[in-house]
Order: sequence, then C-alpha cells, then structure tokens
Amino acid sequence: MTMDDDLSRIALQEQQLVFARFDEEDAWTIGGQLRAWAIARAAPIVIDIRLFHRELFFAALPGAVPDNVEWARRKINTVRRFHKSSYAVGLELKVKNTSLEERYGLSLTDYAAHGGAFPVTVEGTGVVGCITVSGLPQRDDHSLVVESICTVLGVNGSDFVLGNAA
Repeated sequence: MTMDDDLSRIALQEQQLVFARFDEEDAWTIGGQLRAWAIARAAPIVIDIRLFHRELFFAALPGAVPDNVEWARRKINTVRRFHKSSYAVGLELKVKNTSLEERYGLSLTDYAAHGGAFPVTVEGTGVVGCITVSGLPQRDDHSLVVESICTVLGVNGSDFVLGNAA
C-alpha cells in the first residue's frame, strides 16, 4: 500500500468515524478498552483521551517512559492545530518532502507529525478533542486508536484498516 493509499484510507476514517456525542463515559470506555488491550500484550504505551479543554482519561502502562507522554502531548497539539490525525499530517508532509518546521514554522518540541493521535469528531459540531496512543511504532499507534473507535461506534473495523505498509 502506498502513502497515497494510506492517506485516502485515513481520510475515510476521519470522515466516517464520527461520534453522535462524546463525553466522560465514552472516554472511559475507549480508554479501558485500550488499557486492557495493552495489558494483555504487555504493550508499553501511554493513552491520553481528551476534549481540547480538558483531559478525560490517562494511563501509562508498565514499560512506558516519560518520553511517551511528551510524544503524546506533541501529537495532541498536531491534531488540535490541523483537525486531522497526526499520522495523516505526517504522511502529507512526507509526500511533499517537507516538515512541520519548514512548511508551518512549528517547533518540533511542541508538535509531532507521527501516528497515534486521532481526532474526536462529534456530528454537527466538528473536532472537539482526540484519542492518543504513544509507545508503539507510529502506524500501530494509529491503527490501535482507529480499531478502538470502530469497536465503540459499532462499525466494521475491516472497512477502515490500513493495508500492509509499503
């Protein structure tokens, strides 16, 4: 699968994985699901689920390091700025052979164009927050978040899976 294929699939994910509403209960359901997945696989991840004005769920699993928290913060800033998944932003920049610094003048100490943060979009409202995982390879971070959203929304996750990496 090419980067263009991934970008098309991510655009579909962002367009169709929309919540009717999103609140504390939804954050805890998704966060609990991600946490259980990570514990079962001994995955050293950080999970951060938030509305942009406040954090709703946070967990750091065994093996996660403080740098995972920093990566999550930077990915969250990217979603907040662009209202797109951090993975999509990174792929778009890679296709254009540029960076956040070059294209937008953004500091890499505050922004990360790497997979793992996905926008929480509420129907009729727009992007209100994000669900972030940090600690796995970026494509896996992204895919894990998408899988959890599909489960909570009750949609067929196979319709949204990224193909094999190019």
